[in-house]
Amino acid sequence: MLFITIVISFIIAALVPVLFKNRRTIASTSLAASFVSLAASVLIARRVAATGSYSPSVLFTIDALAAVVMLVVSVVAFMTAVYSVSYFNKEMSKKIIGLSRVRQYYALVNLFVAAMFMAAAASHPVTAWIFLEATTLSTAFLISFYNRASTIEAAWKYLIINAVGLLLAFLGTLLYFTAVDAGSGFVSWQALLDNVNHLSPDVVKIAFVFVLVGYGTKIGLAPMHTWKPDTYSKSPAPLGALLSSALMPVAFAIMLRFKAITDVAVGQAFSQRLLIVFGLLSILIAAFSILTVKNYKRLLAYSSIEHAGIMMLGFGFGGIGPFAALLHMIYHSFIKSSLFFTTGNLLLKYHSAHINKIRAAISVLPATSALFFVGLFAITGFPPFGIFLTELSTLSAGTAAHKVIVAVALFAIAVVFIGFFRQASRMIFSQPPEKSELQPGENNPWLLIPPIAMLVIVLVITFYMPPFVQTLIHTAVARY
Repeated sequence: MLFITIVISFIIAALVPVLFKNRRTIASTSLAASFVSLAASVLIARRVAATGSYSPSVLFTIDALAAVVMLVVSVVAFMTAVYSVSYFNKEMSKKIIGLSRVRQYYALVNLFVAAMFMAAAASHPVTAWIFLEATTLSTAFLISFYNRASTIEAAWKYLIINAVGLLLAFLGTLLYFTAVDAGSGFVSWQALLDNVNHLSPDVVKIAFVFVLVGYGTKIGLAPMHTWKPDTYSKSPAPLGALLSSALMPVAFAIMLRFKAITDVAVGQAFSQRLLIVFGLLSILIAAFSILTVKNYKRLLAYSSIEHAGIMMLGFGFGGIGPFAALLHMIYHSFIKSSLFFTTGNLLLKYHSAHINKIRAAISVLPATSALFFVGLFAITGFPPFGIFLTELSTLSAGTAAHKVIVAVALFAIAVVFIGFFRQASRMIFSQPPEKSELQPGENNPWLLIPPIAMLVIVLVITFYMPPFVQTLIHTAVARY
C-alpha cells in the first residue's frame, strides 16, 4: 500500500489545480504529496533493504535499484515543491505569469513525478516504457510554459526527439519479447531474464543497440543529447531540476535492466563496449561545448551530459565502476538540483539567462552566488564532495584495460572544470556596470533553503551513508 499511496497522492495533487483556483491550496497539496512520497520512499527502501523486494501489485515490483531511484526522485521532488512555491509567487508578483499558468504547472508536474515513480517500479518492460512516455507528454507543455516562440520550439524539439528515441526503445523491447511464448501474457523483467537463453545472440545485440539509443535519448547521451540544452534553458528552473536530477536516474534504471538481460545472453563485453563508447563521446561533446556556451542554464545541460557519460563509463568498466556510477548518480542528482535552484534565483533577479548579462552577482545576490560557486566545485568533482571520490573510483576501474580511454576522459573532465569555472567567474566576480537598476539582496530567504539543503545532504552522505542505502546500492550493483 505504501507505493499506491505515493501514486494516489500525486494524482490527487494533479487534480487539485484543475478543481480549485486558490494558489495556497494548490501549492500546499503539492507539498503534501511530495512529503508523502518522501516518507513512503524511505519506508519502502528500508523494507526492500531488509527483504530484497516489495511488490505492491502485479504491475509493480520494487527491487534495490528501483528503491534507490525512488529515493532520489522523492528527495528532488520534495525540494522542488518547496522551491516552486516561492519561485512562482515571485514570478506572479512580477506579472511574468498568471494563476492559470501556475495551475498548469502544478497539474502537469505532479503527473510527471507520478509517472517517474511508476516507470521506476514497473514490473514489465512495456509498462515502464508507457510511464516513461508519459513523462514526455506531461513535460512537453511545461517546457513551453512561458509561451514564447523559443520555448515552443524547444518543446517541439524535446517532444519529437524523445518520441523517436522511445520508439526505437520500444522496437528493441519487442525484439527481446521473441524469447517468450506469445501466449505468456504481460511479460515481466524476470520472465525475460529467465527465458533470455531462447534468444539468438545476434537478436539480443540488435535489440540492446535499439534500447541503448532509445533510452539513451531520454538520459541525454551524445549524440542523442541535442534536446537537452534547449529544454533546460527554456523551461522553468524547478522543472529543470526535475528533468536533470530525477528523470535521468529513472531512464538509467530501465536501460540497466535491459543490460542485465543482455549480459546473461551474450556476456558483459558487448554491452560494456557500447556503454564506454557512448560515455566517452558524451563527456567529450559536453567538455568542448561548455567552453563556448552563452547561457548558464545550457551550461548545466552540458554538465548533465558529461555526468551521464561518466556514469556510462562506470557501468562499462566493471569492477568497482558500477558501484561508483550508482553513487555518482545520487550525488549528481542532488547537486544538480541545487544548481538549478540557484540559477532560478539569478533569473528572478537579472531577468536573463545569458552569461554576458550577469555581472557582479556576488554583490547583488551574495548568498545565491556563494551557493552557485560551491555547487560548481561540487559538480566538477572537487573534494570534499562525493563526486570527487566517485569520479576517481570510476576512472581507476578502467585503468587496467582502458588506459587511453581513461586518459581522454580525464582530459575532458579537466576541460569541463576549466570551462565551468571560467563561465561562472565571469558571472560572479566581474566588475559591475557603471549604471545598474538592480538592488542588492536575495529574492526570498525561502528560495535559499532548498539549494542549501541539497548541498548539506550531499556532504552528509559523502561521509555517512545510511546502512539501508548502502545495502540497496550493493544489492543493485551485484545484480545490474
